[in-house]
Amino acid sequence: MLWLNKMVLGNTMLRWVLAGGAALGLAALARLGQRWLAPRLAARAARTGALPDRCLADLLARTHLLLVLACTLALGGQLLDLPPGPERCLDLFPRLALLLQLAAWGHWAIGLWVDRRFLGDQGTRASRAAVLGSILRLALGSLLLLLALDAMGFNVNTLLASLGIGGIAVALALQNILGDLFASLSIALDQPFVIGDFIKVGEDLGTVQFIGLKTTRLASLSGEQIIIANGDLLKSRIQNFKRMQERRVLFEFVIRHHTPAEQVRRIPGTLQRIIEALPTVRFDRAHFKEFSDSGLKFEAVYHVLDPDYNLYMDRQQAINLGILDAFREENISFSVPGRTLLCHPE
Repeated sequence: MLWLNKMVLGNTMLRWVLAGGAALGLAALARLGQRWLAPRLAARAARTGALPDRCLADLLARTHLLLVLACTLALGGQLLDLPPGPERCLDLFPRLALLLQLAAWGHWAIGLWVDRRFLGDQGTRASRAAVLGSILRLALGSLLLLLALDAMGFNVNTLLASLGIGGIAVALALQNILGDLFASLSIALDQPFVIGDFIKVGEDLGTVQFIGLKTTRLASLSGEQIIIANGDLLKSRIQNFKRMQERRVLFEFVIRHHTPAEQVRRIPGTLQRIIEALPTVRFDRAHFKEFSDSGLKFEAVYHVLDPDYNLYMDRQQAINLGILDAFREENISFSVPGRTLLCHPE
């Protein structure tokens, strides 16, 4: 057992063994205590439903083994007489582990606060929550990074001063990223759209799924996900169909030139009767608009009292069929073979 008396970094191997055994023993006890206590706290939280019980159970469940090992190694190191370099490393290890653990706890706490603050709201407040949560996590990460650098011996004040001097260069290099970041803040505050809205951006249509710091994601009608930079969004003209209260519809059709005048006079009244007979529809007007090269052009306008697109198509189909039936009874022909109605909602 002579090797136990061998000196390593100013300590005998026996002291190293004792220190290592003490550290591992404390880590094992702490881990066993966590495994024993965590399910009991979770059961209590499920039984009482109290927020403090749930928070305590979640915090314990999210305590990483790395923090436990770092703390027990630091305690075991108290049994050793180490040179300044290794002793500083042994002191630094639990500090960094604690900062990483604080990052995990903080990420969870921010998510919990955002979920409770905007509980059950999938629209305006939920969109603000997504951006606010990202900003808070970014701020927390920046703060913990500065604390980690300070713990490792960097002069944080000098670093912040140098960042101020080089801030212009960094801003120029990251202007696109910063532009998207500020665009996300503008979206959160001005709210041209929120999560769940159906919007059109340029030629792209989709339902807003997620609003992040850099991009916004849409679920298109055909199923794929469309990802658009926030800066590009605010530079585009956005049509928000979710906020439509009712849908105005204008449609036109053309009949032959030789249609008798009496039949032409009756067509606006016929259109009015067909449209007014439908539910959730408000008739606006119907007119013989003009003489065109292809025939006599009529124009009608009505409102669907619900923004649902499928309902609009059902009502337009019923109007089309009603016009076909009425024109067949009157023996009125459309001027363009194969074309029935030219319809487009406004």
